[in-house]
Amino acid sequence: MSSAVKLIRDTRLTSAVDYAYAAEVDAPVRSLWLAGACPLDEQGRTVAVGDFEGQAHQVMRNLITTLEDSGAALTDIVRTTVYVASGNQADLGKVWSVYREYLGEHDAPSTLLGVTVLGYHDQLVEVEAVAVLPA
Repeated sequence: MSSAVKLIRDTRLTSAVDYAYAAEVDAPVRSLWLAGACPLDEQGRTVAVGDFEGQAHQVMRNLITTLEDSGAALTDIVRTTVYVASGNQADLGKVWSVYREYLGEHDAPSTLLGVTVLGYHDQLVEVEAVAVLPA
């Protein structure tokens, strides 16, 4: 089954960003609103304490699992928000690089934010998403 998501890249805006500026869904769809994926293992422990990239990998694996449980894939994502518990742009860049590894060519619109703190002890990364699938 193909994705219902069409990514929009506006040629009047810079091509220096590594994500689409918008996403369009023009069909009857089923929407998935995913809670923020966190860097937790199966026992609820925060993994890779102090390691932005390690936590980003766990977050993306958990996001994929949630999508798969709903019959979806990363290519069904229409928008994400990536939270990083740091005011250092280099830390945000580390997380973004891992995030982009997983999204590949599907560069859905996203917002990358540096925040003061996240909900779990030692948590550095969280990714929330909206996905759509053909109805």
